[in-house]
Amino acid sequence: MSKTCQVEGQNEPLVLFRDKSILVACKPYGVLSEADGHKPNMPSLLRDDLGCDAVYPVHRLDRTTQGVMVYALTESAARRLSAMIQQGRVEKTYLAVVEGVPEQARGEYTDLLYFDRRKNKSYVVKRERRGVKQARLQYQVLQTIEHEGKRLSLLKIRLLTGRTHQIRVQFASRKMPLVGDRRYGSHLPANHIQLCAARLNFSHPVTGEALRFSYDPTDEFFRLFHI
Repeated sequence: MSKTCQVEGQNEPLVLFRDKSILVACKPYGVLSEADGHKPNMPSLLRDDLGCDAVYPVHRLDRTTQGVMVYALTESAARRLSAMIQQGRVEKTYLAVVEGVPEQARGEYTDLLYFDRRKNKSYVVKRERRGVKQARLQYQVLQTIEHEGKRLSLLKIRLLTGRTHQIRVQFASRKMPLVGDRRYGSHLPANHIQLCAARLNFSHPVTGEALRFSYDPTDEFFRLFHI
């Protein structure tokens, strides 16, 4: 099964797929992927809007990132999906607009990251120590353009690990911050960080059916490119 959503100005989760075991939805900007007090979050919104008895998060997206997510609706499905993610059997692909152009048209970045919880910020570090984790991703340059005197690149990114702010800090550490990401050094004004979880491919944890979902971002800087 393959399904695509194209939504502009969407403030509520758009459900792409639902059965008794799982639910796939597009998370909007500004909504947490997991419950955290009374802040707007996907599990609460999905329970309230759809009447689900329980919604189990199995992976995360930053609050500032939009895109496709899968949730389990049963504990057994949650265990199976979590195991699949740990085994690398869930393929997550992102689209991002960065300031600058990578040296190579495609490549892989490997770094050691440390997340400072007090500052809510990740850092690339040189040595392993407590709390430091390896981060790996692969990227491909899809297009480059000139915009207001700056070169911008549209990238397709595949995460090989899932670390906090991983994409944002790995590109920022190479002088290519994501557009709109002031925390990591962007100087271009944007309504949102130009990062989207655009593709999610996996096998259904119960039936084994191959599932493919995609989201076409419509935010301001994405519209400068021919996606």
